[in-house]
Amino acid sequence: MKYRVLMVCMGNICRSPTAEAVFRKYLKNNRLGDIVEVDSAGTHGYHVGEAPDSRTQRAAAARGYNLSQTRARKVARQDLEYFDLVLAMDKSNLDNLRRLAPPETRDRIRLFMDFAKNFDDEEVPDPYYGLGHGFDLVLDMVEDGAQGLVDELKVKFGRG
Repeated sequence: MKYRVLMVCMGNICRSPTAEAVFRKYLKNNRLGDIVEVDSAGTHGYHVGEAPDSRTQRAAAARGYNLSQTRARKVARQDLEYFDLVLAMDKSNLDNLRRLAPPETRDRIRLFMDFAKNFDDEEVPDPYYGLGHGFDLVLDMVEDGAQGLVDELKVKFGRG
């Protein structure tokens, strides 16, 4: 059975699909793709069925990540039972997830940036309403957090 990781932001069109794509590529590059499953979702259903924001897709594509097949979905209560690790991009979404989660699954919910090695920030900022450079910052932060998570999983699964 695979170890399952869910990336979560508000609308599932910027941060969490970026985190999903980056983490998926890092898993593949570190030969963990066969034992770790990754998905993304949003705590709100504003954009269900939509592709990631075009600015997100452009910034990701410039670094070799393809988000074109991703479609936004809203996190469901059963996701919080299915996934082994649920990673929120910020504290607001962390709180929303913990309110939705059955009590026995709340310890699976953490902040994504808990895994970062180079950034001290606790939250990945939402670039949606900002200027274009915010999407590159999100990628920088997500790459850092994804590498830290991969490093932990390599140890966990004896693939270091």
